[in-house]
Amino acid sequence: MDKLNIDQHISQQYNAVLDDLKTEFLEMGGVVEQQIIDAVQAITKLDDELAQKVLTVEKEVDEREMALDDLCVQIIARRQPTASDLRLVMSISKATRDLERMGDEAKKIAKMAILINETGDLPAGFSELRNLGRRVQQLVNDTLTAFARYDVNTALQVAREDKAIDKEYDTAMRELITYMMEDPRNISRSMNITWALRALERIGDHASNIAEHIIYLVKGLDVRHSSASEMQEKVQQDS
Repeated sequence: MDKLNIDQHISQQYNAVLDDLKTEFLEMGGVVEQQIIDAVQAITKLDDELAQKVLTVEKEVDEREMALDDLCVQIIARRQPTASDLRLVMSISKATRDLERMGDEAKKIAKMAILINETGDLPAGFSELRNLGRRVQQLVNDTLTAFARYDVNTALQVAREDKAIDKEYDTAMRELITYMMEDPRNISRSMNITWALRALERIGDHASNIAEHIIYLVKGLDVRHSSASEMQEKVQQDS
């Protein structure tokens, strides 16, 4: 497990501010993770009440994002952080945006659940949606664990798993397209599942983005726009 040597400062207040920043980020991550879990359950079990809960939580996620943004700005303005401190602040600032967008995607899934209930249609693709949802939920959990532990190895695993999720998404989409082509009457009822699958795939992408931020935070390496194997190679070269 990789460790980040955040500088300990003479000012205990500064140490506390950095600790609070990380804690607030992880708490927001926990809220978003539960939002994703609830959204997947809402659409796979056609639970309107749970879907409405997901929509309600979105306001809290937005408020947390703004509060974290404000805290990051205050730290930069007042403390002028350098080295690992600055990487921590910048990584959390960027990762917070990814968390908020995960929440947006969870909201889309919840809306699709409500639409399916309203139409009364039972489209194909629930099995694929459930399987992909399970993998994405685990991916988000692994991402937050990696951030909490400054764990580069787990971050690399997240990047690799995201590529596997992309492949599963492509397979599910091909099956749905085939289903819709067999009978045009299936198109409208299957679109909600299609958009929900797309939302899950996007959540995986945002988790992978956060994994990149973790690698930058711990190693100081910019691995954006790199494949999972390229990330692994860069990290090994830096070790």
